[in-house]
Amino acid sequence: MTSALFVVSEEGYWAEECVEPLTTLESAGVDVTVATPSGDPPVVDERSIDPDEVGEETAERVREVHENHEELNDPEPIARVDAADYDAVAFPGGHGTEWDVNQDRHARTLLRDAVAGDDGKALVVCHAVGILAFTRTDDGEFLVDGRDVTGFPNEWEQGIVDDDDRMPDGRKLPYWVEDEVVAAGGNWDAELDADASVTVDGDLVTARGPESSSAAAQALLDELGVAAAAGD
Repeated sequence: MTSALFVVSEEGYWAEECVEPLTTLESAGVDVTVATPSGDPPVVDERSIDPDEVGEETAERVREVHENHEELNDPEPIARVDAADYDAVAFPGGHGTEWDVNQDRHARTLLRDAVAGDDGKALVVCHAVGILAFTRTDDGEFLVDGRDVTGFPNEWEQGIVDDDDRMPDGRKLPYWVEDEVVAAGGNWDAELDADASVTVDGDLVTARGPESSSAAAQALLDELGVAAAAGD
């Protein structure tokens, strides 16, 4: 059976960016495991389950999965999982990833190992794309150097943080994803004129944000050679 590991933030993941790929893969018969930095259940960004922010239908659907999904509520610590045991490793986004997943050495190892060789795949979404700025290959080079990628753009970040880079909840955003990934050598194009943005470069799939979640899930299924469930 095809398997996938989802590495999810304990500091605030964006619900749709996790739930859409996770449930799409499961519906296609992929065996899903969830891991978090410490092994505690992931914490959802409340904005991503707010009907006023994402709409009633999306809010209800993602909240139900967040509260009741067995694996999502009983994750593994990322130090105890190995990318070699899975066909794909997925990194859902959300601002919270900037404080934990993107900075975690075990998460970076999972990403590096997932795209090394010919077998593994990685999906990295939205703010989680920032992990590419801190992940190096076995040769010490930035993993993203020379790769085509998309992710959460500066233009959108400007509409969220204040002049001191503080989030609506008061936390100081430590960096902007686009700036760091470009500095590490990534070929950045968030396709701001497109409704969705998903980029595939070798074994690495990146996606811009929530509205790209469905396309990201399909792209990963395509890369894995797995057919989507009927109706998806």
